[in-house]
Amino acid sequence: MFTSIIGRSVLVTGGTKGIGKGLAAGFVAEGANVVIVGRDREVGERTAAELTTADRTVAFVQGDVSAAGDCATAVAAAQELHGGLDIVCCNAGIFPAAPLAEMTPGQLGEVLGINLMGTFFIVQAALPALQRSGRGRVILTSSITGPITGYSGWSHYGASKAGQLGFMRSAAVELAKYGITVNAIMPGNISTEGLADLGDEYIRTMEASIPLRRLGTIKDIASAALFLATEEAGYITGQTLVIDGGQTVPESLEAMG
Repeated sequence: MFTSIIGRSVLVTGGTKGIGKGLAAGFVAEGANVVIVGRDREVGERTAAELTTADRTVAFVQGDVSAAGDCATAVAAAQELHGGLDIVCCNAGIFPAAPLAEMTPGQLGEVLGINLMGTFFIVQAALPALQRSGRGRVILTSSITGPITGYSGWSHYGASKAGQLGFMRSAAVELAKYGITVNAIMPGNISTEGLADLGDEYIRTMEASIPLRRLGTIKDIASAALFLATEEAGYITGQTLVIDGGQTVPESLEAMG
């Protein structure tokens, strides 16, 4: 699809399952060299083996993005394995439900630590390598929840995802002088393992609220990330791309006809 992806060095946080696994698979399919990062070693090693092809070996690095040291280790591994680092996908994220009235400092800290602070830490660790690349790309997996919509029980998650966009805009300005672009994809309801855990009734309700009448696929998200990583997208920075099947467009279910 995009020839400028071939041979690029890519790091995907939260790359062991769900959207992150799909991002990694998409980059591998386009000829990139990929390292995935996750907290669960067994799952990570299994995913890396599944994604490895005859032409490309996917490597797994165990790490928690809420720890700056783990982020530095993951970046160092990608550079050592592939001679540099060109593309960073800040995808690691969690979304445990917690009503605002009952949310503990620990629950808030965990979500902000992984979803938002992890974004800061991995980009900070990768900056020297991205500068040397001369064609650095940072792609954030944000969400429609927080920046555009809200959902009961996810105020901490929504705040973290909106925070990523604040980070993106200032980072895009700050890093432009190095030729590094910083953009975000904002998925709506995507069919993943995590969404399946929310139950059939939730899924049916979401499908009814989407003009295209279906949940998005992981490939839908990966295709957008691939585009933002290319040379062809080199003049795009500080921007968001909503991928939600039109969910955020109608003002009500009645408006969909």
